[in-house]
Amino acid sequence: MENKQPNMIDPFGRMVEYLRVSVTDRCDFRCVYCMAEDMTFLPKKELLTLEELERLCTVFVEKGVRKLRLTGGEPLVRRGIMELIRNLGKMLDGGGLDELTLTTNGSQLAKYSKELVDAGVKRVNVSLDTLNEAKFAEITRWGRLPQVMTGLEAAKKAGLQIKINAVALKDVNEHEIEHMMQWAHGEGFDFTLIETMPLGEIDEDRTDQYLPLSRVRERLEEHYSLSDIPYKTGGPARYVKVKETGGRLGFITPMTHNFCESCNRVRLTCTGTLYMCLGQDDAADLRTPLRQSNGNVLVSQAIDEAISRKPKGHDFVIGRNSAPSVTRHMSTTGG
Repeated sequence: MENKQPNMIDPFGRMVEYLRVSVTDRCDFRCVYCMAEDMTFLPKKELLTLEELERLCTVFVEKGVRKLRLTGGEPLVRRGIMELIRNLGKMLDGGGLDELTLTTNGSQLAKYSKELVDAGVKRVNVSLDTLNEAKFAEITRWGRLPQVMTGLEAAKKAGLQIKINAVALKDVNEHEIEHMMQWAHGEGFDFTLIETMPLGEIDEDRTDQYLPLSRVRERLEEHYSLSDIPYKTGGPARYVKVKETGGRLGFITPMTHNFCESCNRVRLTCTGTLYMCLGQDDAADLRTPLRQSNGNVLVSQAIDEAISRKPKGHDFVIGRNSAPSVTRHMSTTGG
């Protein structure tokens, strides 16, 4: 019988219970803050198979992970992805997993929403930075807003809880934030704002994009009553209740107010690389031990060694002409 170690505790006493898995680095959009337009994607031979991804996720759940989030790129563009989701869903209801969720750009939700619900997914995060069709095409380069709106309608109809994630971008969508919040809350969706992060070389200077959420909150408080609430989804967002809309508004602030002290997350890429921190380059190779034996002892040991190196926090800095804090793109680790 293989050795199981239920709890993964890092050097700072934080229990790691949340695994984010990037199932592909590919995406059908090319968002300006995430990717260069002419991205070079990983050769298929470097990717873990869906069976290998499932095996790794199973090991993590056996070691105490309670929440799995599948990300990308765009997770729903990976061929055969629903088979993986259905198999992971079997670990819900007493199999050790409390929640299986997804972060998506919404482009494939019209096709997959009902299947996601049937597989045990109850909640999705949808990345959406504007409700202006022309601006949406500009930000995503390849995306089309009506396709996403159709997907959101299908997801809502299927019974999925929806959180809209918007990256706050100076002079791009900053004057639309209030409208987006009203729309999301009117639809029954949570709405979360995210500060842009210095991940990977892109075609623009992030100093031109960066909008501190402290400033956004100050502006919103001129018109709305925001009260802090203890609501948590397992991620880094701090939530407020908006009295006037009755909805929840989240702030993810890696730059102005980092959330490292309570970090319970690690990130696995589609090549089997484990990142202990989104904002550090230190990583562990799990693909090699995974493929060295049919058992999971070597993988388990590699995970333990990696968790022992989880850093206290990230070193994000955004400044004029400064290099990215880490060289990999957001699409590599899935945010």
